Amino acid sequence: MEAITTVLVLLLAVLVSGILTRLAPINLPLPMLQIAIGALLSAVIGFEVRLDPDIFFLLFIPPLLFLDGWRIPKGAFFRDWRPILTLAIGLVVFTVIGVGLLISQLIPAIPLAVAFALAAILSPTDPVAVSAITRGVPIPSRLMHILEGEALLNDASGLVCFRFAVAAALTGAFSFSEASAGFVLSAAGGLLAGAAVAWAASGAYYALGRQAGEEPGSQILISILIPFASYLVAERLHASGILAATAAGVSMHYADLMGRTLAATRLRRSAVWDMLQTALNGIIFVLLGQQLPGIFGQTPGIAAGVGGPWLLLAYVVLITIALAVTRFLWVWTSILIARFVAKLRGEVRPWPNLLLPCITALAGVRGAITLAGILTLPMVMPDGSPFPARDLAIFLAVSVILLSLVTASVGLPVLAGALVVSEPILPAGQEMDARTAAAEAAIRSVEQARDRASGRERDIMSEAATQVIDLYRRQIEYGHADAGTGEADRLKRLAAAERRFRTVALHAEREEYRRLRLQREIEDGLHRRLVREVDLLEASLSGAGQTNA
Repeated sequence: MEAITTVLVLLLAVLVSGILTRLAPINLPLPMLQIAIGALLSAVIGFEVRLDPDIFFLLFIPPLLFLDGWRIPKGAFFRDWRPILTLAIGLVVFTVIGVGLLISQLIPAIPLAVAFALAAILSPTDPVAVSAITRGVPIPSRLMHILEGEALLNDASGLVCFRFAVAAALTGAFSFSEASAGFVLSAAGGLLAGAAVAWAASGAYYALGRQAGEEPGSQILISILIPFASYLVAERLHASGILAATAAGVSMHYADLMGRTLAATRLRRSAVWDMLQTALNGIIFVLLGQQLPGIFGQTPGIAAGVGGPWLLLAYVVLITIALAVTRFLWVWTSILIARFVAKLRGEVRPWPNLLLPCITALAGVRGAITLAGILTLPMVMPDGSPFPARDLAIFLAVSVILLSLVTASVGLPVLAGALVVSEPILPAGQEMDARTAAAEAAIRSVEQARDRASGRERDIMSEAATQVIDLYRRQIEYGHADAGTGEADRLKRLAAAERRFRTVALHAEREEYRRLRLQREIEDGLHRRLVREVDLLEASLSGAGQTNA
């Protein structure tokens, strides 16, 4: 019963935070509000959740990374694989070495191996936090894709570095070759495990669907189970479960392209995953806030060991600045190298806007990965003595998480608002050609179905086919209209007016079904089915309006 109550309280906190954000007269960053609600729950009513890092990783991280991998634009992801990998691997190693040495020199109470472990767990940017903070911020699309790709992949490199640094702290020994081999095996095993699980599960279900028909509920449940299965299989093989969940999401996209999922399944599945994403994202930040009173309650003792509270606060600020400066230097150096290589090839590249590396540096938000990882620090050494500077490392990590969230929430809208960049434009006519090709294919299919009709149904089928074909021919005419003559604008306004009238008609249909149900002239089951049909039609009209407007 206690576990059920905890889940309900967390969901209620997420719901309240969403309502408060919409009602607030100022723009409140949702993650910060959820953290504040979690802290209030803990401090005021004593709401406590013991955060087991292993359970936390299993329940929250795989589905969110799976969804990000599923929905991230694949063309942009693979087109920008070089900057993504340099950030996800190169920057992580650079951060571990640079920031680790800084922490060791800055805070004598932290041994070198523990400093490297702290820098390693601070190196990955959190995909949940990045997406939550940047939502609604006008960041250029290519930079956003790079940040999302980095956040998806740098967890594995950061966690591998963290584990080897902890092992070095426990044993006093470190092998670079062993660490490198361990990273390659962990990453490769995770990618292979995730892809294999996703393709196997999707292929098996599609094969079953061809024999017995597709059932939307089962398809949705399979999509929810795949990230957990990928994570567990990879961890069982001592590979990266985080990369496995990400790879499963990417593979799921291509498995969908190979299969034939029903439209109703796609609509329901998308709604379910949207709900899960909102709930899991919110719970993560509420749990982070709930941990704060307990962690910060140890501040006096921690501060006494390092020279006082103000010095402790200075350490937090300096480490946060060091992480941002490290990101800026890495990005700017990468730009300089790319320009030098282009110059050797005889290419001329303009200097990028300096705000781009500044935004990249500020967008390095830490979150759930860092929190869960730092809490896995051992309590004792092999000889039974306390693990050195454990409480201090946890305090610094949590404080850096909060400060990075605050600075990104405040600074990103300012920097992005000052950035004026022309977005990449799709190849000319690409969308129009795709719509025209699809409309022509639809016309051919309808004509073939009409010609197969016979007997008394032929006249009815012919009339219905003519109406449908007319709609598609108008769509083709709209796409090829000459904008200079004003015909394209007239057809666009005509289509918008038609959608408006059809929407009005659908609202009237829904209200009439409601009236009939209230007067008990139709049964409840029939009412639900008829309203569902109207809802699907209205959703399709809304999607068309957003695309063409």
